[in-house]
Amino acid sequence: MTDDADRLSNLVSRRKFLVTSGAAGAAALAGCGGSNSGNSTTSTTSGTTSKTTTSGGSSASQDVSSLEAGGSSTVYPIANTAASYWNANRPASDTEYWPHKKYDIQTDKNLADYWAGLYGFEAKESSDPPFSVSVALSHSGTGVEKVMNGQLDIGNSSGNVQDELPDRDSYKNFIDHVVGVDGQPLVVSSEIKEAGVSKITGQQLKDLYKGRISNWSELGGPDKQIQVLGRVKGSGTRTSFVSNVFGNPEEETTVANRYGQNQRLAQAVAQADNAISYLALAFLGTDGVSPIALEWEGTTYSYNDDQNGLDSKSYPLSRDLHMYTWKGTSMKEAAFINMILSDFGQDTFVAPNNYFTLGKRRQEEQRAKLPDQV
Repeated sequence: MTDDADRLSNLVSRRKFLVTSGAAGAAALAGCGGSNSGNSTTSTTSGTTSKTTTSGGSSASQDVSSLEAGGSSTVYPIANTAASYWNANRPASDTEYWPHKKYDIQTDKNLADYWAGLYGFEAKESSDPPFSVSVALSHSGTGVEKVMNGQLDIGNSSGNVQDELPDRDSYKNFIDHVVGVDGQPLVVSSEIKEAGVSKITGQQLKDLYKGRISNWSELGGPDKQIQVLGRVKGSGTRTSFVSNVFGNPEEETTVANRYGQNQRLAQAVAQADNAISYLALAFLGTDGVSPIALEWEGTTYSYNDDQNGLDSKSYPLSRDLHMYTWKGTSMKEAAFINMILSDFGQDTFVAPNNYFTLGKRRQEEQRAKLPDQV
């Protein structure tokens, strides 16, 4: 894993054992009833991965090779934390990490053995999970493209596939699993917040990213040049931002610098004394980065506002976080995704990484996309 991935793993990991278990982690998760009745597995021929449909219900007839996910740095904290838990496969007696009774799950199985078992995978004699999970870090566009090409089982994306791959004629083979919600905050260097800039309007935001405002004095701040920062093209964070702000995912913007991952962008804002940017919510805790409010169409949205916070359905910079599968969802993929969609997964992998969990209705809608348990 890259240095960026290691730093991010340390950031999002809340317990020492998760850090030491490595960035690779987890999958086979249990699903609720769904509309797909067949199992699909993965085979590799001449370096190309393809899915085939099978009807087997045991590990002997299922693919137990490593589940590979990758893509968005925004979705990475969720997927990586889940993978770490999965690969550690803690026993049912370790209720700190596997609090199954809290969620009315009656089992004596290890964590991964339980979730995988719901899809017919058998526990190993060792404490290893029925199959391992690895999570790579890149961009949303890379994630959806690689899952389409068979290079990944799950493509993580913080943008809709239609926005990430706008030139396709059809998207019907992409299966969209929404696992959480991100309310993108606007952030500035701490020096700018301390100088009195606590809010901007939607029009000012558009003007900033079109190069029409260049000095903080125009926004009630100090007489200092504005350094407008953003993510690289192909990033789901950028795609969602420009789509939400300008109504066009391919809108051109004017920025001083673009960054490949959210953590590098957050560090750049913190290290400057004149910067502004959008950011994924999970990275808001970076020292030197301060959130500011956004006034949009007469409503002001502020971080930690009980009524009009970033979790408000009307917050203009909110976006779903996606895990895409291709041409159906295999039993292995379903097991991992279903674990994340469960109450246990939402509380353990989504909420602690500062994202918003799915409500009951959305949980049920997403789990209904998964194949039936055996």
